[in-house]
Amino acid sequence: MEPLISRVPMMVIEGNHEIEPQAAGLTFQSYLTRYSVPSKESGSNSNLYYSFNAGGIHFIMLGAYVDYNQTSAQYSWLQHDLEKVDRGVTPWLVAAWHSPWYNSYSSHYQEFECMRQEMEEMLYTYRVDIVFSGHVHAYERMNRVYNYTLDPCGPVYITVGDGGNIEKVDADHADDPGKCPSPGDNIPEFGGVCHMNFSSGPAKGKFCWDRQPEWSAYR
Repeated sequence: MEPLISRVPMMVIEGNHEIEPQAAGLTFQSYLTRYSVPSKESGSNSNLYYSFNAGGIHFIMLGAYVDYNQTSAQYSWLQHDLEKVDRGVTPWLVAAWHSPWYNSYSSHYQEFECMRQEMEEMLYTYRVDIVFSGHVHAYERMNRVYNYTLDPCGPVYITVGDGGNIEKVDADHADDPGKCPSPGDNIPEFGGVCHMNFSSGPAKGKFCWDRQPEWSAYR
């Protein structure tokens, strides 16, 4: 990465490969040492989540591997940050974190459902426009969605975990015959497990759809 990031400004956010557990319970040491991000400038007490402006966009960078529940420091910071956004100055509001909430691939299916349940309502309330994630080694773009329901006020979620991936490309969809993971699969490295069956729509009562979900626009 060095030849590129020494010339081109870029912002980063941690993923599961950056946890790197070490002695005495230390984690994220390489990430925290190598990358400088505007956490203090954005009122965050952690380099694992922060925000910044670029042109007409306010970017929110969230940590999927640090406490995100509604009593956490990250959740409180996010609420304060969103309250200060001036859409007259930054009309676009874009968020990013590593692990996607909406994902119809078998890989990492519903893995971060707990984070979605904790934070989605706030992002929807403040009308986040676009969300970028990685983790799944594939491309998928969603229709505007909120709580698994098509909603013109919801964000467009985009998974871009294919570019730069050196492992393998994920090609199996959870709605392909025989490819639906079991609820015991896809356990996150951080946080709880909130796998659930759908409560409405064509997949009501099921863990997986039997066709491409209506909230998945292109994959």
